[in-house]
Amino acid sequence: MIVLLWIRFSIAALLMIGGLFLLFSVLVGLFRFNNVLNRIHVAAKCDTLGLLLTLSSLIVMYGWSYVSFKLLLILIFFWLSVPVSGHLIAYMEVMTNNKKVTEECKVITQC
Repeated sequence: MIVLLWIRFSIAALLMIGGLFLLFSVLVGLFRFNNVLNRIHVAAKCDTLGLLLTLSSLIVMYGWSYVSFKLLLILIFFWLSVPVSGHLIAYMEVMTNNKKVTEECKVITQC
């Protein structure tokens, strides 16, 4: 019984360390990249994966309970909303600063 608890704790710790590493890389990426579209890309991709790993580590620690069900609902909400909001912010940037964006990036717009 104690061995199973340590295995579950080890899996949760590895998931938490991986999630925190990805969330830290988002922070570094937001300060390193110059272009807004690059910043949004880093934030949208690594945020969703970092949140997946962090919340899944909490789910593993709690086991199957009401708390883990709520954490799973939060995870689903973030996985649906973060990419959509990143896309909308990128679309707004392309539409408002089209000249600056087309100088730095190749933008394909469809009407």
